[in-house]
Amino acid sequence: MDPVVHFEMPYDDRRRMADFYASAFGWQTEMLGEEMGNYALASTAESDGCGPREPGRINGGFFPRCPERPDQYPSVVIAVADIQQASERVRRAGGEVLGEPMDIPGVGTYVSFRDTEGNRVSMIQPLPMGPDGQPA
Repeated sequence: MDPVVHFEMPYDDRRRMADFYASAFGWQTEMLGEEMGNYALASTAESDGCGPREPGRINGGFFPRCPERPDQYPSVVIAVADIQQASERVRRAGGEVLGEPMDIPGVGTYVSFRDTEGNRVSMIQPLPMGPDGQPA
């Protein structure tokens, strides 16, 4: 069974978004630069190098809303062992893979898809991690 490991939501104003989630829920954000698409990582649970310490909790991130991209809504990210095989399973099950998988440095390989109900969801094939919680 492939688990949900991350959530994603779009933002229009990164500072406003970060201030809101910090104030309302105590979340911490890490603002990544232009080389990482101005993504903002959101820590929603106490974490170490391997992710949340408590089983069943996830962290997430925010991406800049872009009118040229489809389905700019909150979504979840599912971890898979092999993104090519998982993409084929999505297609066979009636879903639509949105573009080609892309490498995210230090994280893994990522692609979004649309399920049979029209929901945008994503998959990631995480990089193997070493005992120190860093990519192997």
